[in-house]
Amino acid sequence: MMAQKSKSVSGLTKGIEGLFKKNKVTYAKGWGSLTSTPGEVVVAKEDGTTETISTKNVILATGSEPASLPGVDVDEETVVTSTGALALTEVPKRMVVIGGGVIGLELGSVWGRLGAEVTVVEFAKDICPPMDAQVRKTFQRALKKQGFNFKMEKKVTSAKKLASGAIELTVEPSAGGDAETLEADVVLVATGRKPYTSGLGLDAAGVETNARGQVVVDMHTYATNKPGVYAIGDIVEGPMLAHKAEEEGISCVEQLAGKPGHVNYDVIPSIIYTHPEVAWCGKTEEEVKASGAEYNVGTFPFAANSRARTNDDSEGLVKFVSCAKTDKILGAHIVGPQAGELLGECVLAMEYGASTEDVARTCHGHPTLSEAVKEAALATGGKPIHF
Repeated sequence: MMAQKSKSVSGLTKGIEGLFKKNKVTYAKGWGSLTSTPGEVVVAKEDGTTETISTKNVILATGSEPASLPGVDVDEETVVTSTGALALTEVPKRMVVIGGGVIGLELGSVWGRLGAEVTVVEFAKDICPPMDAQVRKTFQRALKKQGFNFKMEKKVTSAKKLASGAIELTVEPSAGGDAETLEADVVLVATGRKPYTSGLGLDAAGVETNARGQVVVDMHTYATNKPGVYAIGDIVEGPMLAHKAEEEGISCVEQLAGKPGHVNYDVIPSIIYTHPEVAWCGKTEEEVKASGAEYNVGTFPFAANSRARTNDDSEGLVKFVSCAKTDKILGAHIVGPQAGELLGECVLAMEYGASTEDVARTCHGHPTLSEAVKEAALATGGKPIHF
C-alpha cells in the first residue's frame, strides 16, 4: 500500500515537472525568499549556492503546515502529524487522534480500516463544525459503527513516552475537571493547520500579514500591500483547500495577463475522504435557518438507492437546502459512497443558479449512485418517487 502511495506521488509530481517543460516554465529548485529590493527573489539551493531572480511579479503560494500542540512533542514516528501518519511502517494497534477535524478523521479512518483501534479526542462538542448537523450525525454514527471511540469536549494537556514504547496522554475536560490517561502506540496530532509564511522574507519586503499569520491581500486581485507581490492559497484567508488555491492561482495569473479573473467563493466544495465520504457546498441548514430566510429541505438515503444496495455500500444520504420562494439551491450535502464525485453535479448546478427542480427534471442513469441526488432534489420539492 505504501509503495503504491509513493508511486502515485512520484508520478504526479514528475507530471507537473513535465508540464513545466512543455509550457517553458523555468523550475528553480530551492528555498525562495523575498528581499528588500522589489521584484527580487533569492533561491537557496541544496548544494549551498544561491540564485537571484529578478521579475516583474511574484506570487506567494507556499501552503500550510500542521499546527503544534503545547505539551505534545512531535517526532513523526510515534507522535505524528499528517506527514508522519502517511509514512507509518506498520499498522498501530491503538491510535489516538487529537482533533476531530477533516485531517484527523481522514487519517484515523485509514488506519482504523486497516485494523487500528482509533480514539478521537476533540476539544469542541462537535466534530467538523462547518458540517450540516444532520449530515454530521449520520457521519459520526457511521464512524462509531466502524469502531471509532469519540471523547468530545476534552483536551490533551501532555504526552510522555513509556518504557514500553507506548505514549501516555493526559486528557482533561475542556471546561475543567478530573483528568484521565490514555495509552496509544501512535498519537496523531491533527489540531489544524497554519499558513506557511516563515523564512519567506516577508518582513524584509514589507509584506503585510495579519494576527493569524496570513498574508493580507485583495481577495479579487490577490495583490498584497507591496506592488508586484501577490499571494494565494492556504496563506491567505478562506478554506485551506487545494482546489480553492488552484482557482485563485488561475484567476491571479489571468488578471496579471490583462484578462478577467474570478473565483466564486460561494460554491467552493469541501470533501472529507473517509469511508463513507462526506462532501458539501454552500450553506448548511443551520446557517440558512439562522439568517431568517424561508427554506425547504429534501433528503434521500442511499439505503433506498439500487446501485448503493447492490454494491453493499449504502450508508448515508443526500440533502438539499433550497430557497422556499425561488427553489434556488442554497446548499448541497452528501455523506455516503463517492460523495465527492456526486457533489460535482450539485456544484455545477449552484454555479449556474439552478433550482432543485432543475436537478429533479434531469434524467439520471440507472442504476447509478447519482440517482440519489435526483431523488433528494425531488424530495425538496415534495415529490419523491422512491422514498
